[in-house]
Amino acid sequence: MRMYLFLIHLLVSLQVTGQQVLPFILVNQTQKAVIVLPKTELESVQLAVKDLVSDVQKITGKTLEIATAKVPGRQAVFIETQQNTDAENYRIQTKNGNLYISGSNALGTISGIYYFTEKYLGVDPMYFWNNREPAKQRVLAWQEIDVQSQTPTFKYRGWFINDEDLLTEWQESNGKRTIDYPYYQQVVSPKTMAKVCETALRLRFNLIIPASFIDIRNPAEAALVQEATRRGLFVSMHHVEPMGVSAFSYFNYWKEKEGTKPGVGPPLFSYFSNKEKVEEVWELYAKEWAKYPNLIWQIGLRGIADRPMWLADPNTPQTDADRGKLISEAMAFQMQLIKEVDKRPNPPVTTTLWAEGSTLNQAGYLQIPENVTIVFADNSPGWRWQADFFQTKRSPKNSYGVYYHHQLWGSGPHLVPIVSPAQTHKVLSQAIEKGDTTYCIMNVSNVREFSLGIAASAAMLVDFKNFSVQAFNAQWFKERFGNSSKPAQQVYQAYFESFEVNDKTGTPILMDGQINGLAAGILSELKWQLTDSVQYQALLKKKHQETDESKWIKSAIGDMLSGNLTNKELLQRVIRQKNGLLKAENMAQQIENNAFFLTDFAAHLKIMLGLTAWLENCLEAKIAADEHNLTKTKIHLQKALECFSVIREGQRLKSQGEKWRNWYRGDKKMNLSSKENLTTSVVEILK
Repeated sequence: MRMYLFLIHLLVSLQVTGQQVLPFILVNQTQKAVIVLPKTELESVQLAVKDLVSDVQKITGKTLEIATAKVPGRQAVFIETQQNTDAENYRIQTKNGNLYISGSNALGTISGIYYFTEKYLGVDPMYFWNNREPAKQRVLAWQEIDVQSQTPTFKYRGWFINDEDLLTEWQESNGKRTIDYPYYQQVVSPKTMAKVCETALRLRFNLIIPASFIDIRNPAEAALVQEATRRGLFVSMHHVEPMGVSAFSYFNYWKEKEGTKPGVGPPLFSYFSNKEKVEEVWELYAKEWAKYPNLIWQIGLRGIADRPMWLADPNTPQTDADRGKLISEAMAFQMQLIKEVDKRPNPPVTTTLWAEGSTLNQAGYLQIPENVTIVFADNSPGWRWQADFFQTKRSPKNSYGVYYHHQLWGSGPHLVPIVSPAQTHKVLSQAIEKGDTTYCIMNVSNVREFSLGIAASAAMLVDFKNFSVQAFNAQWFKERFGNSSKPAQQVYQAYFESFEVNDKTGTPILMDGQINGLAAGILSELKWQLTDSVQYQALLKKKHQETDESKWIKSAIGDMLSGNLTNKELLQRVIRQKNGLLKAENMAQQIENNAFFLTDFAAHLKIMLGLTAWLENCLEAKIAADEHNLTKTKIHLQKALECFSVIREGQRLKSQGEKWRNWYRGDKKMNLSSKENLTTSVVEILK
């Protein structure tokens, strides 16, 4: 009956307009269109077409046929790639009763397919992560479609899967890493990485750094890169592994080559003290990475685990000028090496000015080679660019881009979202003003926590000129909350506004990671304060001693610190943040608790409430201990321990259903179970 009325409507409209427009019917009760997919299409396009078939099957229960040529008497979806530009444009058009999805290149065609599934079939690009499956329909038909995309604002638009502790252990691993580090011992499951890549493409990202560390000579890790390139994505490297080499890969290589001897470790990882050995590893790994298509090189010089190289080698020159010279020499060598191993005419190359790279660049000590894309970074997650972004004079001999954090381990955010779309838009608008649009890589970590931020960012990177925060939010909340969209939006906004910021820098001071570190530090002090006064005094003395690492933290990533607040001053800020979160919780009572709201908002709110109250009571306990009020100390320590039940309630909401049952199994970064044990151990002291 529905199809009959639809056709009557079309006939009437054609009689009125006089136009000879044939409707395109993808699926109805009696017919299905055929997808015409030429044999010449790349595997990446074929995989996107399979996703289209899957989407239609979910919606209608019917499976579309894929053919290499038109089937007589059947309407068709023609998939066409022109391969005439790298602009990633597409056109979706109905013509003569058929649907044409054509792209200027493979990524353009893929973008067109996923645009069609989102806008015309109603498929949420992040359906896998938020369980929002498309609505069931019996008929999929349109009188006319004509969509012409514009060239995306940013040329390279990427995800950085960084600090991916939850992704790593959520599903069964694809193998082990050989890495002397408390994290990333396993490699993310191939099934998980396949969904990561699919989601990025559905959102029209075209680039991925698929893991925090990749030793390309380990087949399990190489499989992550292979999956990304199979899907048609550009791939690149973490800024701690220029030329695809981290300190861990370097150690693995030399252990394999020279063997291990009792009491003798691998050669020092230092471009200053072991230049030839480092270059030998770079050469080998460059040849391996060069085998992959769509590679974007990363050059630079870092040390062990996202630290400067001089922290691993005290013999490295101590002046910033000499350190900048050393990094510049390394980059010059790396550029020559790329020319030797990469046969593309102009392979894309980036250098990311994170932490010390930013400060050295700001001081004018780096000589960055021509034709390299210089990537500026925010050093507080999503809040503001580092100083060199504003002070660096742009050169026509280089292009420019940005590195932006939705997630940043150490300070946070990590287990919860904290950066609002409005904040992201504010910061990215500065990159637009500077013309830094060649490259944008976004740290999205475990993906699932940042659905709103990722979706908004995707729209900004594709079409920043026409992006409106208000319009985006109105649509995003309407699609997910219906008649409750306005109050839902107000609840999210109240949550984002609850976070306390540094009075001088305007950057957050009480994110989940910051709270984690502050509370753990207080508990460690209390443990000695209550049991060993000598050790406690030694700890306080050490706490105020300046080290090379503490100097680096203050100069390079100081925005991640909470400021020089006393415990009593910090307590007032914590209480204020808790009250803001409680306000959001109270407002949330008017929102219908649908599954999406529970996992995307309520779970995160519970986790932050639990963490904030935990720190509040740790501070109260420490202040009481300093005042020799052990009764009050004991009361607040017990309350601090009880806060973990609130955190667990948030995690329970986030991990509902068999699919997500093990979501927090890999919690190694925040490591909340160890923090609960630490809290318990201090409580036990006063029993």
